[in-house]
Amino acid sequence: MEAPPPSSDPYKFLNITLNSDGSLTRHREFPKLPPTEQSKDIPLNQTNNTFIRIFKPRNIPPESKLPILVYFHGGGFILYSAASAPFHESCTKMADRLQTIILSVEYRLAPEHRLPAAYEDAVEAVLWLRDQARGAINGGDCDTWLKDGVDFSKCFVMGSSSGGNIVYNVALRVVDTDLTPVKIQGLIMNQAFFGGVEPSDSESRLKDDKICPLPATHLLWSLCLPDGVDRDHVYSNPIKSSGPQENEKMGRFPSTLINGYGGDPLVDRQRQVAEMLKARGVHVETRFDKDGFHACELFDGNKAKALYETVEAFMKSCSSTGPSPNM
Repeated sequence: MEAPPPSSDPYKFLNITLNSDGSLTRHREFPKLPPTEQSKDIPLNQTNNTFIRIFKPRNIPPESKLPILVYFHGGGFILYSAASAPFHESCTKMADRLQTIILSVEYRLAPEHRLPAAYEDAVEAVLWLRDQARGAINGGDCDTWLKDGVDFSKCFVMGSSSGGNIVYNVALRVVDTDLTPVKIQGLIMNQAFFGGVEPSDSESRLKDDKICPLPATHLLWSLCLPDGVDRDHVYSNPIKSSGPQENEKMGRFPSTLINGYGGDPLVDRQRQVAEMLKARGVHVETRFDKDGFHACELFDGNKAKALYETVEAFMKSCSSTGPSPNM
């Protein structure tokens, strides 16, 4: 007898149980790691139990001014943490490889906190960074790791999977906000999680994928989107549901890097988002490897190295051309 496909029971596949009160029991998650000498946690919103885990490189050259990268982890909006081992370890490596201060954001998870809760937490993190920058300049409060050794005019916002979706949505929300002296020079969407009612070609072709089977991604959206909406909602399907206001704001995004892999069922959605942004006049750089699967850089050192090299080159190119005038 053949084994059932990984998508046959999405709750079992995701190791979750939906409780009668609407909360989730998450049966198996990655271990959570405490901060190390290279990292520390700063409370963001104690009411919401959110925080920022700050990572700094080892062996920082004296008198250097490091760029800042705000990072949002993946997990389909329902799983994981900034402290989860793969994301903690990845941010530690990125801080060293990119010689960058990384602010990894602990945001609220669905279905206990459905969207736009994660977007609101993300905006709060960006505004926290702005306030830290103003404190550093004006002699007010500023974290010691940010006070002297960073360049607030060289900031980037990056996310993986659902974190990539957050990058897009937080950019829509802050494009009209005065972030001075912070300047967001670039957005980085790594294997961003978008969806829709009608399956894309890659979703149909890879519907029984071992990482992102289609029934599991459908369940993720049903657990994280606002009650009563479908997967064509603007949070999940901006290509279909963006209105004039969103379209105008998109046109003022800074340079954007979109990274994906041919073995990821979500790859066609990522390509479509890249084309949507290009059509609005955004400078978009894409890197789509034929090989690789969803979240492969967390488990494959060579994929991680290639991703870090791509991100490093993008950050350098943005720094040489200057920031967007709007962010």
